[in-house]
Amino acid sequence: MDPDDSDHIYTGISVAGLFESKDCGNTWNPMNKGLKADFLPDPHAEIGHDPHLLVSAPSDKTIMWQQNHCGVFISRDACLNWQDVSEETGPVGFEFAIAVDENDAETAWVVPGVSDQSRIAVNKALCVSRTTDGGRTWQSLRNGLPQTNVFDITYRHALDITGDTLAFGTTTGNLYLSGNRGDSWKLLSNNLPMIYSLYFID
Repeated sequence: MDPDDSDHIYTGISVAGLFESKDCGNTWNPMNKGLKADFLPDPHAEIGHDPHLLVSAPSDKTIMWQQNHCGVFISRDACLNWQDVSEETGPVGFEFAIAVDENDAETAWVVPGVSDQSRIAVNKALCVSRTTDGGRTWQSLRNGLPQTNVFDITYRHALDITGDTLAFGTTTGNLYLSGNRGDSWKLLSNNLPMIYSLYFID
């Protein structure tokens, strides 16, 4: 929801796409230009996309990030157009969660997975990937995270940030915390049930 206009709403619908309403939900318009859905006969169809999570940059509401079934996308014009910022050779591509820095709209974090068919960490090594330039480049952050025999993945709402502190939880009940923007991590618990969501409370 637009923090300045409660009639202005975005919603993401699985295998439908992103839609915008400016009249409190009475009418809706698709906002999927630039997205791709490689599971459809026409990957660039207007309807049929699969957003996993949509995040508005706190410092600039015209910049939106989308973790999509088919990659990571950014919009710099309030969802009118989307740009694919996934990695061609690195791990960033299929994920569920995405977090955006509260003061820098170009900085975001994701927790990569292999694919829809193989929902585990890439190469069975856990990493958090960070971009500081709007997805032009990504850095894989691994310090303190297990790098062998990892079968974890992070769901949509299980990654959060406040200030320089990030936390994420996994489907195998592991909870990790970083106090330096992801440069290093420590394990808080590995005896939890599957973590569906976490959230920092002020």
